[in-house]
Amino acid sequence: MLLVHGGKAEADDPGPRTGGVPLVPDGFVWPKCRECGGPMLSFAHLPLETGVIAVFLCQNDPGMCDDWDATAGANRAFVFRSPLSAATAPAGGETLLGAVTALRPHPAGNPERGAGAGTAGWRTRLAPGRGETFTAELEEGADFETSANFGGGGLGYVFQCRPCGEAAFLWQR
Repeated sequence: MLLVHGGKAEADDPGPRTGGVPLVPDGFVWPKCRECGGPMLSFAHLPLETGVIAVFLCQNDPGMCDDWDATAGANRAFVFRSPLSAATAPAGGETLLGAVTALRPHPAGNPERGAGAGTAGWRTRLAPGRGETFTAELEEGADFETSANFGGGGLGYVFQCRPCGEAAFLWQR
């Protein structure tokens, strides 16, 4: 499923969106980049029938941490189940996008790349034998306020492992 710009949204909107604060369970600890140690940017909130996937990536010094790699530690994807409430972002670092954007499914996928283009083979590269499946493709953003840095026009890919209750995120240009 390709998710594209769907207009403005509130910071704690329970629907699919980029930006804003993540809706999280009690006891949630904001993730830090394993490479630079700074708090990560809350990028996407994706409600699914299996729970909510919250996507984070490091934007403290774009291009310096391997935020494109699903396993390098500069991005994280979490699967949360209810009850959830709005998190409080840490005071330092690049933790929030400049604007919140609702997401809507693009029924035809990306006409230039095809929904999920380039995702074949990632299943085994992410975690052999765990069963991650392609879940969503996300645009980089429409402008400076709504955009995470995906290398200038890149796309983000979310994968979910339903049996183990985990998720993964990566992007490529």
